Amino acid sequence: MPKLIRYNGLTIALLSLFAVSFIGQSLTGHARYNEDQHDHGRFEITYIEYIRSSAFVESVFENWESEFLQMAVYVWLTSFLYQRGSAESKDPDRPEEVDEDPETHRSDSKAPYPVRAGGLLLKVYENSLALSLFVLFVVSFVLHWLGSYGKTCHEQSMHGETCSTLFRHLGSSTFWFECFQNWQSEFLSIAVLVVLSVFLRQKGSPESKPVHAAHTETGK
Repeated sequence: MPKLIRYNGLTIALLSLFAVSFIGQSLTGHARYNEDQHDHGRFEITYIEYIRSSAFVESVFENWESEFLQMAVYVWLTSFLYQRGSAESKDPDRPEEVDEDPETHRSDSKAPYPVRAGGLLLKVYENSLALSLFVLFVVSFVLHWLGSYGKTCHEQSMHGETCSTLFRHLGSSTFWFECFQNWQSEFLSIAVLVVLSVFLRQKGSPESKPVHAAHTETGK
């Protein structure tokens, strides 16, 4: 197997699945959008016009927002909360390598530059994974908000209604329903994974404990 695929196979597979799903969403979304346009006696739009529309932006970032929020919160919570027996948790009864003081590794030439530099740069780097995910969540949240506003205005215009303001839409039940319907499913799915990994196994997966491990054994 070529080294590129062997060393990056997980990323390649996930991005390939993303690309297929993304294209599938855009094609089916375009067809559905034009069906709605036809039902309201309006002109159909091209595929390019659709992927630039607020309807497509809303549908994409509504989902990305919830995914990034889930990952950000999960990374942050697992740094100080525990679930005994779960492969997704640190062991509450013994110290973990991830809790080591990075200052003790400043002389290690293989350590990342922020570790060797220390100071404020190191403090930011210590939390860079959760911070980057929270930033991606905020960006997706704003784009979802803008897309949702444009989509709602389009629907209101088709029904002869006056479009509300951007900030009024931020406080609308429509927008927050779009948010919460995705957030709740993301938090449930990760909670299910945390609990199931206590009792169930997947041989060969780093997200599972060894098949022979006791249910009370915590961590990978």
